[in-house]
Amino acid sequence: MRLLLCNDDGIHAPGISVLHQSVCDLGEVHVVAPDIERSAAGHAITLSDPLKSAPVEKNGVFFGDAISGTPADCIKLAIRAIMEDAPPDLVLSGINLGSNTGISVLYSGTVSAATESVVLGVPGVAFSLCSYLDPQWDMAGRIAAELTEKIIQNPLPPGVLLNRMSE
Repeated sequence: MRLLLCNDDGIHAPGISVLHQSVCDLGEVHVVAPDIERSAAGHAITLSDPLKSAPVEKNGVFFGDAISGTPADCIKLAIRAIMEDAPPDLVLSGINLGSNTGISVLYSGTVSAATESVVLGVPGVAFSLCSYLDPQWDMAGRIAAELTEKIIQNPLPPGVLLNRMSE
């Protein structure tokens, strides 16, 4: 199982590190995320500027690729170029601070990363915390891992996007 991780808070955000740590034993994990925070980017894509990619290490080990674009750009680049020879089986986006519900879904880069994966034929899941204060990263990581395991055992039908929040 090849998992692609993305977010809108940037590759250095705590949420994507927690997500990576939570699912790293479930398959081959690749991280392709914005180089800086791109919250509320919606489903924007970059048209006029060249996208740049840079490797990122954490604790002296390769962690992933930082992209100078939006979350949707990251997914497009990952699926169509970086992972072209072995595309992901599932895209996980997040873990985002703040809930992505109601009208916020339209503005959320976290949800848009998962949406872009579905548009490109890869199931996607967006994970968010319903809090900005005192985030319960461990709980969110456990929920992400449990849901990912269930999806691996029972794959999502084509065109399905999940948006999962935890408190």
